[in-house]
Order: sequence, then C-alpha cells, then structure tokens
Amino acid sequence: MAAGKWIGGILGWMTGGPLGALAGVAIGAMFDYGMDSVNTPASNSASSVSGVYGDRNGYEGQRNSFLFAMLVLVSYIIKADGRVMHSEMELVRRFLRSNFGDAAARQGEDILHRLFEEHKRSGNSAFRNTVADCCAQIAANMDYAQRLQLLNLLVLVAKADGTVATEEVEAIRECAAWMRMASTDVDSMLNLGGDSLEAAYKVLGVPPTATDDEVRRAYRKLALQHHPDRVATLGEDIRKAAEKKFQEINEAKERIYKARGL
Repeated sequence: MAAGKWIGGILGWMTGGPLGALAGVAIGAMFDYGMDSVNTPASNSASSVSGVYGDRNGYEGQRNSFLFAMLVLVSYIIKADGRVMHSEMELVRRFLRSNFGDAAARQGEDILHRLFEEHKRSGNSAFRNTVADCCAQIAANMDYAQRLQLLNLLVLVAKADGTVATEEVEAIRECAAWMRMASTDVDSMLNLGGDSLEAAYKVLGVPPTATDDEVRRAYRKLALQHHPDRVATLGEDIRKAAEKKFQEINEAKERIYKARGL
C-alpha cells in the first residue's frame, strides 16, 4: 500500500475534524518511507485526495480510514495497563500484514510507536481527550456495523496476551461510549469464543431468565448488526474477519437453543 493512498484516505476522512490532532504523527510516519511512494500519478492527482469518496478512491478511503481509526484506538488500549506487550503488537502486525500487506504492516507499526510517543509527550489526560475526540469523529463517519468490527479488533488486541486487564476493559468501554455504542456490545465482544452457557447469554446480551422470544429477538438483532455483508465496503479481508465473529455469535445462539430445547 503506497503512502500516498494512506494520506489520501486519512485526509479525506479527517479534514476539519478532531483527528487533525494526530495528523502530523501519522503523516510524518508515512513520509519516512520516502517521497517516491507518494509521488505517483495516482497520489499526485487531485482526485486521490479531494475526491477520496469517489468510486475507487472511496473504497480505498473507507479502508484507510478504518485502518487509521484502528491504530489510534489500538494505541490507547495497548497502553491502558501501562505496558506494551509483544503479543499485542504481534497481533496488530499479523492483522495489518494479512489484511493490508507488508508495507502497511511496517507503516502501521511505525505509526503506533509514534502514537505511543505522542501519548508520553502529551500525558494521559490530554491523550485521553484526543482519543475521545477521535472516537466522536469515528461515530460521525462510520456506520454501526463498522464500529462493531472495530470494537471486536480492540477486544482481540486486549486478549492477545491471554488475559484482559481491568484497565484494558475500562479503556475499551470508554472507547465504545465515545463511539456512541451500547455497553452490552462490549460485554458481547468480551465473551465471544467462550464455551460456557453464561458466556453465550452475555454474547446475545440477555439474562438467563429471558423468555425464548426475547432470546430469539436478541439473536435476530445481533445477526443483522454483525452480518459480514455490512462491512463489505471495507474489503473482502475485513469481511472474512467479520465472518469469524458472526460464526461465534451463531455458536453462542446454538448453545442457548440446545440448553432450552429450541
């Protein structure tokens, strides 16, 4: 992925918005990879930036915006417990490499480190406020299904080292609230992949005392919100990641249905 495409996508999304507070950090990281990758016919054309929401560039813009949003929020989650774990960084590298390519993995890791430096420079309170502003911009520019997929990735990063610290859960809940998402979405994501009936109920967002009709309605709502087709505009690779989440929701539903004899 050429740096010009990253810049085009990010500028097209954040112009005039709160993400401008981190623009210099991200764009500075991208330019470190050389002007040759930027000075291409595509990146020099007016349409690659100002027309980022056109047909082809609109597709790239949505993907790049999703990627940049993920990096900002991931930097906040990783630093929530005061440690940068190798397992968490490796999960991000694998995701970037498999979904966006080797160049994006290198650039993304560089941006993450610069975000860590910005966090250290500005202090916890100021950086928290910036992330809150970023989340508000995400809420204004991404539909709910895309935000759910982003939330799922934050939970996966928090789980990468085999344990989810209280500070990480609190940070994820903050991001979800700032992105105008329900608290039950966080509980649902945290319990995906669980093998207990209790976890299955939390995935569906209903108590064990819920009626059969309430369980069915909860599942139908989740199925509509999390259907992989709803993130198809982000690319086939992101869609496949959503399919895994959708499968885990179905497994939770089946566990409950089996226990109830439905």
